[in-house]
Amino acid sequence: AYRDFARQLGLDGFTSIPISAVHGDNVVAPCGNTSWYRGPMLMEYLETVAIDDDLPSRAFRMPVQWVNRPNPDFRGFAGTIVSGTVKAGDRIVVQPSGREARGGRIVTADGDLAEAVANQSVTLTLHEEIDISRGDVISTAADPVASADQFEASLVWMDSAPMLRGRSYVMKIGSKTANATIAPLKYRINVHTLEHVAAGKLELNEIGVCDLELDRPIAYAPYTDNRDLGGFILIDRMTNNTV
Repeated sequence: AYRDFARQLGLDGFTSIPISAVHGDNVVAPCGNTSWYRGPMLMEYLETVAIDDDLPSRAFRMPVQWVNRPNPDFRGFAGTIVSGTVKAGDRIVVQPSGREARGGRIVTADGDLAEAVANQSVTLTLHEEIDISRGDVISTAADPVASADQFEASLVWMDSAPMLRGRSYVMKIGSKTANATIAPLKYRINVHTLEHVAAGKLELNEIGVCDLELDRPIAYAPYTDNRDLGGFILIDRMTNNTV
C-alpha cells in the first residue's frame, strides 16, 4: 500500500525502510516490532547509498548574492553556482533584464579559475558594463534561464491564519525579493487520496495549487529542474511570519 501510494507521487525505484524514530526501531538495529522486515537499517543504508549528483551537467545558473566593488578598478558579481559549469570568457545573459555580455575572470579566494562548477562560490567579472543587482540570475547566453511575473505554484500553508485570495505577501526566492498576490486557488490536495478538491482558501498544513501574480519579473525554473530557482517562501507583511 505504501509503495502504491508513493508511485502516485511520482516516486519509483526507491528503498522502503519501516522505522520508528521515537523507539529507534530499525534506525541502527532491528527490532521485534517488524520481524517481517529483512532489509537494511536506516543508518546502514544512508552510509552506503550512492548519490547521483548531475548538477554540473545541467544548464549554468548563478543567482547574484552581492555586487563586489572594492575599488574603482574592480566590479564583480558574487554568488554560488546552483547548477552547470561556466568558463572564463563565456558569453552570458542576465535575467530578468535579458542583457548579454562576455564573461571575464572567475575569481575565488584561492585565485582565478579557468572553469567553475555547481556548488562553488565565485565572483564573475564581465568585459562590458551592464546593470546587475542582487537577486538577478546569470546564465549562459546559449541556454538562458526563463523569467516571468506570473506563475502556477504548489503551496504548503504553514500559518494559523488562512491563505486568502487577493492577499499580498512578500516572496523570497533565492536572493531575490518581490511582492506576490494570491490569484484564485485552483484546488486543494487531499493528502490521503491525492484528490483535487475545490476550495477558496488554504488552512494550516493544507496543500494546494494556485496562481501568483508578482510586481516584477523574476528568473525562475521548474522545481523539478532546479530547487534553488523553483522553490520560494511567502512572508506575511504584518507579522513577518513565513507562511
